[in-house]
Amino acid sequence: MRNPWLWTMVLSGLTACNAEQSTLHVFGAEAREVRQMALVLTIGAVVIVAAMIALYLRALRAPEGKLTHHDGMRMVLWLGAIGPTLILAALLIYALPAMRPRTSGPGDLVVRVDGEQFWWRVAYRPSGGVAMLLSANEIRIPVGRTVAFELTAQDVIHSFWIPGLAGKMDMIPGRTNRLVVKAEKVGRYRGVCAEFCGLSHALMAFDVIAMDGPDFDAWLNRSRSPSQGATASQGAALFDAHGCGACHAIRGTAHDATIGPDLSRFGERRTLGAGILPPTSANIAAFIRSPQGAKPGARMPAYPQISAADAQAIALYLKGLQ
Repeated sequence: MRNPWLWTMVLSGLTACNAEQSTLHVFGAEAREVRQMALVLTIGAVVIVAAMIALYLRALRAPEGKLTHHDGMRMVLWLGAIGPTLILAALLIYALPAMRPRTSGPGDLVVRVDGEQFWWRVAYRPSGGVAMLLSANEIRIPVGRTVAFELTAQDVIHSFWIPGLAGKMDMIPGRTNRLVVKAEKVGRYRGVCAEFCGLSHALMAFDVIAMDGPDFDAWLNRSRSPSQGATASQGAALFDAHGCGACHAIRGTAHDATIGPDLSRFGERRTLGAGILPPTSANIAAFIRSPQGAKPGARMPAYPQISAADAQAIALYLKGLQ
């Protein structure tokens, strides 16, 4: 390895590329256009830099007196002023249309996302006057359809970013920003908060699941029914006894609180604590007893008084919610 620094830079750059969270691995129309625009702009910058380097090398190698003052000024004018101006103007003309926001219609799906410390409140509002469907820390969208995100925050400024789908959009308390997107590829991807929002800012992520249209419609209809597994059990009784229903809602039960994340169909989710842990029963039980241990600054109170056995029973109940 003749140049270890070069290899270190190359390998370090490759660590940022993955199929779940990358601006290069795109699955949305907006992200694809941004990637293409970035590529074209990079090529334009390389052309300008290459021209400057060529001018510099020619000046170094030219015999003394070969380049007259008049020829030098003409070269500087064309390669240093007129040429770069024409290239940058062409790049600007190319980029402006791609910067226009996508529009949505009255029949498009609306997904409202509220940023919280440190999780995501999600509400689906389909067309046709159908009631909203509440969820948390996971977003499902249909492929090939326009989706309008309505973004706001309840506490501090957050930033909604799904790198493979579209650009960032701030979530500001008291204001609703709109981000209109269209997914082009089925898959499971990752979104994050891109604005420092507190101690667990780096532990605030969410899953994005892009589904075929018919599969999404079936999931949406199925999710409106009561959660399977929300029947009487030891875990359900302990969930009631310890007051968990004062903050969390579960469809099919009497619990409809909105302080914390909606736990309906919690067993379908691939992560715990907004994308930070696998949802094993051990992790869920530990999170119930000490959420700040996994997510510092979380507003969920700790329950050290709950025994390990009771916490495990509640965890198994939550995993059974389908």
